[in-house]
Amino acid sequence: LFIRWLAATQFEPLAARSAFPCFDEPAFKATFLIKIRRDEQYTALSNMPKNVTIPVAAGIVQDEFSVSLKMSTYLVAFIVANLTTTRRETNRTRVSIYAMPQKLSQVEYALDTAVKLLEFYQKYFHIDYPLQKLDLVAIPDFQAGAMENWGLITFRETTLLYDNRTSSTMDKNLITAVIAHELAHQWFGNLVTMEWWNDLWLNEGFATFMEYFAMEETFPELHADEEFLKLRFKTMMKDSLNASHPISSAVQSSKQIEEMFDMLSYVKGASLLLMLKKYIEHDTFQAGIQNYLHNHSYGSTRSDDLWDSMNKVTNGTLDVKRLMKTWILQKGFPLVTIRRKGKTLFIHQERFLRSPESENWTSDASYLWHIPLSYKTSNCSSLFCPYSYLLDQKSATIELQEEVKWVKFNVDMDGYYIVHYAEDGWETLIDQLKRDPTALSAKDRAHLINNIFTLVGVGKVSLLKAFNLLDYIVKENEAAPITQALFQLSVIYGLIEKRGMQDLAARVVGRVEKLLGSKIDQQTWTDNGTLSERELRSTVLAFACSYHLGKCNTTATKLFEDWKASNGTKSLPTDVMKTVFTTGAKSNDGWEFLLSMYTSSVSEAEKYKMLEALASTEDVRKLIWLMQTSLEGDFIRSQELSHIIATVSQSLPGHLLAWDFVKENWEKLIQKFHVGSYTIQNIVTVSTSQFSTEAHLVEVKTFFESKSEKSSELRCVREAIETIQLNIKWMMTNLKMLQQWL
Repeated sequence: LFIRWLAATQFEPLAARSAFPCFDEPAFKATFLIKIRRDEQYTALSNMPKNVTIPVAAGIVQDEFSVSLKMSTYLVAFIVANLTTTRRETNRTRVSIYAMPQKLSQVEYALDTAVKLLEFYQKYFHIDYPLQKLDLVAIPDFQAGAMENWGLITFRETTLLYDNRTSSTMDKNLITAVIAHELAHQWFGNLVTMEWWNDLWLNEGFATFMEYFAMEETFPELHADEEFLKLRFKTMMKDSLNASHPISSAVQSSKQIEEMFDMLSYVKGASLLLMLKKYIEHDTFQAGIQNYLHNHSYGSTRSDDLWDSMNKVTNGTLDVKRLMKTWILQKGFPLVTIRRKGKTLFIHQERFLRSPESENWTSDASYLWHIPLSYKTSNCSSLFCPYSYLLDQKSATIELQEEVKWVKFNVDMDGYYIVHYAEDGWETLIDQLKRDPTALSAKDRAHLINNIFTLVGVGKVSLLKAFNLLDYIVKENEAAPITQALFQLSVIYGLIEKRGMQDLAARVVGRVEKLLGSKIDQQTWTDNGTLSERELRSTVLAFACSYHLGKCNTTATKLFEDWKASNGTKSLPTDVMKTVFTTGAKSNDGWEFLLSMYTSSVSEAEKYKMLEALASTEDVRKLIWLMQTSLEGDFIRSQELSHIIATVSQSLPGHLLAWDFVKENWEKLIQKFHVGSYTIQNIVTVSTSQFSTEAHLVEVKTFFESKSEKSSELRCVREAIETIQLNIKWMMTNLKMLQQWL
């Protein structure tokens, strides 16, 4: 057996110091000259192009790379491996994709995408990419999703390789998004870097914002804005907990620095930039960004530097710094309540908190945001629609020009705030949805679904009213609102099912079948249609099969059996592949066959779907084996562990196993993945989020308190405990009503 080695670095945030002595802080920028000795059968790569290779001993050579540009230590990178490449020139830059030799056929899509996006960014920022080469490398086992090392970007294979036979539309979306994100970093982060980790959002929020913006401009058919919307919903759930933090917050220890790499730095940062761009308009925003990048190239910045660059462009018409400081220095976000009396709108803002216990150190009354409100009405035909209004006080009134049937605030949810309509405000919107949903955009409809269910959680709206709104879904044809509706219903289903109330859970599913039954039956098991239709198909059929609706399982089982009979050679439609695998893996034979196919597949996209299917089995021994094997990392890579635990936690037999596994292996987990890392945050969240009893609350609290203070002080642990408390409260408030209503 011939063993091949692959070595790759991942320095961000604090690992450069373990490779070479350095002042390992982002503000200490320097130039780097890298020399690497290696076995002659391998290839070495670093940030810069290779200058010269000289033999130093039998079979050993030394590569010397050009001196780098001035940059931070965390961006230095090198790789020694046995990789193959394909490349293309664009605007004096050589773009190359590197992968394992057996996967070279899967790099074409990434190459096209990288070239397109590189060209887009150079135009948009008015600054050329400064290096002669850009390498994108697929690494077989990689804890991060990807890393923006200057000139040498590293990726997980699932975020770079696209296989025509087995990659779905969702896979294509993911690859495009990750490439767009890492390329944006070549300017935001690499050329201009945050001075210290407290402002990590300047790197990550910007790269996340640019990733969705660049995709909309360059690949409009991918509907990247819908994915961004979903992420905003998810992030606001996290940001409305007490355990949240301002996106710009002081950090010292290595654990605190690692903890900054969370959804808030990435998605809240991006959402605030989206809100600002919509408010000051695109050209002003673009000029502000160009200003910022030009003035600070090869330097380090703080948040204020960005606002100052924007203020130079707004020229006294708006104080961007004053506006944005309210969003980056306060945690959470506002709840805006609208009361309509005739033509007058009474508006009020307060902090939105899902947890009732307010902190002792500050009363929520001290929270005030400057909110760029946007709204439309039932009579929106004028040029000025949607309208905008800057709410920079607790309360205000707006006079409408005419009587209207309804108003809808936060148009397309481009703003980072939640809206409640007092008195009959919700009824007027629900009536409109039932009459003609298309009077509102698909994003607005998804936003209404999200807001009303979130408000149920804090007792502002009754669950009955939220279900009443959902009745309009029979008329819905778009992916975003349907996905949001299914998400809200599966959260409720999950809580009830985990409490062992099977008959009530079945009634929730019955409700979905009433609303979406015909939509499920209309779906074809193909890859036809627009991207939006295909995404809807994926979502609806995955839901239908996992809850045994319609003929879903019969069809999926037949497809699986045919695929198995062909020994895995028959092609399956990629959009429903995961659903077919999941259904097939329910039988013992199917599971064993899928596992054997998993080990021999060279498509990461296919393996990812297979793994999720394997982890969806009800067989307890198999679930334990999967988690254990992934932790060991030989047969199933360790990078897959949090995905496996998340999938196992969804099922009734699995949710307690996943938590037991985390408890039993805690020391190993934090040794392998670092205590504050994104992986640990994820594992803690998914393994506890389904609990809704006092007994589990005490168990989770006691477990983390028994560990070193390193663990119990983790923000994700505080979030987990708060989430269980909220689940308990939700069940106490809504269980009776559910039983009566269903």
